[in-house]
Amino acid sequence: MNMFVQLWKSLYSPKDIARFRFQGIGKTIGYVFLLTFLSILPMAYYLTTSFVEGIRSTSALLQNELPSFTIENGQLHSSAKEPIHIDQHGFTIIFDSTGQVTKEDVERFNNAIGLLKHEAVLVANHQPQYYSYSTFPDIKITDKDVHTFIETLQSLLPVFIPLSLLIIYLFASTSKFIGISILAFFGLILRSTLDKKLQYRHTWIMSAYAVTLSTVFFTVMEALQTVVPYAPFIHWFVSIAVLFLAMKEVPSAKPQNE
Repeated sequence: MNMFVQLWKSLYSPKDIARFRFQGIGKTIGYVFLLTFLSILPMAYYLTTSFVEGIRSTSALLQNELPSFTIENGQLHSSAKEPIHIDQHGFTIIFDSTGQVTKEDVERFNNAIGLLKHEAVLVANHQPQYYSYSTFPDIKITDKDVHTFIETLQSLLPVFIPLSLLIIYLFASTSKFIGISILAFFGLILRSTLDKKLQYRHTWIMSAYAVTLSTVFFTVMEALQTVVPYAPFIHWFVSIAVLFLAMKEVPSAKPQNE
């Protein structure tokens, strides 16, 4: 059966998930990689567009709208007497050498770059990253140095972005395999409760398909940029429930005749 057909059936049919337990482990591993790939597409899109737009906006603003500055001894220095807040095409840039703005203030934005008193903050699709100036205590950095660095970074984007997405994909795949393996152990507990004749291999394969509904749901929410409260709890509850329903479709172990 085609993997995309399996994905579709796994969304609504515990009976088909139960049937998949007989297929080879290699095909199941391939399915997990496919499911993981589909699940990171929204994040990959938003991360890429946000990063590219952020680099372009920052480069233009450094030349036209931000004052000259230096980063020295772990601090940002400029002639600005108050924070500068700029919104451009859905991207926010905050420049603050006064120390009034905190990293938590920058984190509130969907996509933003904050050059703060003691650190730089990059927010892409609500995911913040921090870069402390104290990492370079003996180096003096000027706005011209930053502009040169951004131009270099722009030229490396065709390499940097695919490499970053590959790392994200590998990390997401590893997390997915670990989650499925844990869910399969829950399957062994359910096996005893339901009196089903299943091995760990079977519960692992069924678990790989049982996480489909939850994964697709959160992928859609990510595409809509909607935050779901208690997401980990919902994911595990739905996955265990689907696995339970699938295991109920497996014939019970026949009692041995005395």
